[in-house]
This record gives sequence, C-alpha cells and structure tokens, in this order.
Amino acid sequence: MGTTDPGPAGRGKWLRRFGWLLAIWLASVGALFAVALVFRWLMRAVGLTAP
Repeated sequence: MGTTDPGPAGRGKWLRRFGWLLAIWLASVGALFAVALVFRWLMRAVGLTAP
C-alpha cells in the first residue's frame, strides 16, 4: 500500500487545480456582473427605473 501523504508534487497539483477553479469562478462572477450592468444601463436608457 502507498502512503497517504501526496508529497510536494501532489500538493502542487492540488494548488494548481484550486487556482484554476478560483480563476474560473472569478471570471464567471465578473462576466455576470458585467451583463447585469449592461442590463441596468439599458433599463435606465428606456426609462425603467425603480421608484
């Protein structure tokens, strides 16, 4: 049987995967924010503002 400690190479792989996950999540949140801003500006342009 092998050991449960992944060693330095295993930790680096995990950190790289977590970094990609974080980068993709941040990009998706940023894209959603940009789309929301565009919709907000369009709604204001046609007069659909909240009281």
